[in-house]
Amino acid sequence: MQSASIPSAEKSVSASLIFILAAACGIIAANLYYAQPLVGPIGSSLGLSSGTAALIVTLAQVGYGIGLLFIVPLGDIFENRKLIVSLLLITAVVLTIAAMVKSAALFLSASLVIGVGSVAAQSLVPYAAHLSPEAVRGRNVGSVMSGLLLGIMLARPISSLVAEYLGWHAVYFISAALIFILAVVLAKALPARRPSTATAYPALLHSMLHLLKTTPSLRRRAIYHACVFGTFSLFWTTVPLVLTGPAFHFTQKEVALFALIGVVGAIAAPVAGRMADRGWVRSATGWALAIVIISGLLPLLVPLGSAFSLSLLVAAAILLDMGVSANLVLGQRVIFSLGAEIRSRLNGLYMAIFFVGGAVGSAAGGWAYGAAGWEAALLIGIVLPAIALVYYATEYRR
Repeated sequence: MQSASIPSAEKSVSASLIFILAAACGIIAANLYYAQPLVGPIGSSLGLSSGTAALIVTLAQVGYGIGLLFIVPLGDIFENRKLIVSLLLITAVVLTIAAMVKSAALFLSASLVIGVGSVAAQSLVPYAAHLSPEAVRGRNVGSVMSGLLLGIMLARPISSLVAEYLGWHAVYFISAALIFILAVVLAKALPARRPSTATAYPALLHSMLHLLKTTPSLRRRAIYHACVFGTFSLFWTTVPLVLTGPAFHFTQKEVALFALIGVVGAIAAPVAGRMADRGWVRSATGWALAIVIISGLLPLLVPLGSAFSLSLLVAAAILLDMGVSANLVLGQRVIFSLGAEIRSRLNGLYMAIFFVGGAVGSAAGGWAYGAAGWEAALLIGIVLPAIALVYYATEYRR
């Protein structure tokens, strides 16, 4: 429930505050993805084997999953601004440690904590919903999510370029400074929100299982997005291998520039939010799922290596990111309408479930690419949203 410090539901939150929330989500979420293109140089610097170096990314993802289930729900019982700022300050300290340590064990431990602290972004999203009147909630959540998605999409190319000129340590130092500045800005800019729910932490965690069992719309939206996010992770895990392979011979800089193309897809997030505010959630969901399927089909139309096949990859990247962005916002618009007092728990469950889908998609894509090639990986990427589309059809049967 809203405290007296939160603007009334009859008032509209300022555009400047929505911009701050969107920028904050992007800056925070990027911490999960900076390391992905830097695994090689970080591993070499710390003396890690190639297999062990993969833990740098894995542990950050594991930490994020832990935070979704055990930290984000605290937004339903703790004062939100204090929770968010505390997470950011801890993350800034740990990022600084990660930039300085020479011990592999300490760096891997820092990666885990960075993942946990990065869930501050997922505390800000329901916070934006609390601030927003019902009539514009979808639009505002979509705007905030577009910032988060931009952070995810820009993180990899930015970290690649920074590391090339300044070294990988600089990526962590710069991120630590940005997160600290962000903590100061949010401490001043955010109105306080102290939930009136008086629930003990163990009971809060136990209630999440009950919510999952008794909230069919949460389960449905989570399954939809687990499937499309699986395709998203699969594509962005395997397409760099395609681009740097014999078909295109891209350099890492060129791969980074290709990744920037996906940023265009983030424009779908606020558009989807506006559609949801007009009551078009069901039809918009169908379009989002169909767009993701089309994005998987496009690269199969012609063999790799030609300029036309590269243009199809570009189109596929943009359509994929548009479909995933739109579906994410539509899902959050639905679950945030279920009750202010449970939004943080619902968001934690929603994100955790589709996060598993992303992990499955990434692993399946890497395995399929290694075992049978790019086409096999794409087929898996098509099957996942097709499953979601079949499940989506049951909405009309109901």
